[in-house]
Amino acid sequence: MRTARRSTPADRRTPAAPAAPTAPTAPASPVLPPRRTPPADDSDSAGDDDGRPDPVLDVVVPVHNEEKDLERCVRRLHAYLVETFPYSFRITIADNASIDATPRIAARLARELPGTCWIRLAEKGRGRALHTAWSGSRSPVLAYLDVDLSTDLAALLPLVAPLISGHSDLAIGTRLARGSHVVRGPKREIVSRCYNGLLRGTLAVGFSDAQCGFKAVRRDVAERLLPLVEDRGWFFDTELLVIAERAGLRIHEVPVDWVDDPDSRVHIVSTALADLRGMARLGRALAGGRLPLTALRRDGGLERVAELPPGLAGQLLRFAAVGAASTLCHLLLYTALRSFTGAQAANALALLASAVANTAANRRLTFGVRGRHGVLGHQLKGLAAFLVGLALTSGSLAVLHRTAPGAGPGPELLTLVLANLAATLLRFLLLRAWVFPGRSTRRTKGPSAS
Repeated sequence: MRTARRSTPADRRTPAAPAAPTAPTAPASPVLPPRRTPPADDSDSAGDDDGRPDPVLDVVVPVHNEEKDLERCVRRLHAYLVETFPYSFRITIADNASIDATPRIAARLARELPGTCWIRLAEKGRGRALHTAWSGSRSPVLAYLDVDLSTDLAALLPLVAPLISGHSDLAIGTRLARGSHVVRGPKREIVSRCYNGLLRGTLAVGFSDAQCGFKAVRRDVAERLLPLVEDRGWFFDTELLVIAERAGLRIHEVPVDWVDDPDSRVHIVSTALADLRGMARLGRALAGGRLPLTALRRDGGLERVAELPPGLAGQLLRFAAVGAASTLCHLLLYTALRSFTGAQAANALALLASAVANTAANRRLTFGVRGRHGVLGHQLKGLAAFLVGLALTSGSLAVLHRTAPGAGPGPELLTLVLANLAATLLRFLLLRAWVFPGRSTRRTKGPSAS
């Protein structure tokens, strides 16, 4: 393994800045342990190990064949941090297997710009670059941003401030929240919204934007989460966020100003397929209980971690109570209407009435939504979930009457009870992931960076 020269990290602080703001679990002293060597990953490195205190923030810029934009963007980032950022910082250029002039440019920038270093990995993968750089850093706050600087740098301080203060565990930039200003083509807009919608529908996530290349995490949190993240490519961000959310960590979101890079190297089709495989793998791991989320909670440093998503146990109990009342209402209405309208019509009318009442009750009691704002949209989505329940219960009655033409009210009620159990489970998943998204995660919202 070749070791190149490493530049001296910047230790710049403004007069009014605190000596060493760190997360609550970090030592009170401004002198942190020396920077440890990154884990073996066939990587070359250039940087400093002279025993100086590590900077508060380590900003990683992962690159692959970026000889065209690397120098311009890193110099712009460095100038911005020197002029405006109130804490000490380091810029780490993480080159993952570039075959153009990127390594030479990165090495020269590390020599010329104080507080800049670089590492070189033999294998390609943005997730691999971030995993290696973050694992080897001793800074209390770790961040990364894309080399094209599509995100306005004015959002950097709002991104990391909740982590420096200890208020939040992770922070992400979002292009899909109110207050965001995004300039990009319709194809990328549609792909991004479909991907994040798919995440909400399959993994029930509460964060709004998994793909924005603008994120930060406290080091003590990263040290516990990184060993659980398997992906070394583009799915790395999503996997990290999903595990963090399932562990009950607090994720801070910052609406950003974002301008699409027309020269983006991301291959949409191959990346989308890899993301789908990652979602399937992660979903199986979560469903099978293979992620040691309980062990994280017992690991002393993350007292807030819980095995289930925050509030899920309470939501299930309240939803079950509302569901039991709704099922009783449905059966009573069905019994009262059947002699006048027939089985199928009585089922549809009874289910419609109970569905409206069910959505209203779950809106207030299960998911804690108050007031009239959004009530029509919630009811419309609730009716869509009602149609799924109608299909299950009506289909069950149809199957019963086909297999047992003379079945009376007793077998019909039993069939409806069983069908309602399946419909209730599906309805809860729809309400949690689609009708009332984000009500189940410890998420905080930051003001727009603009």
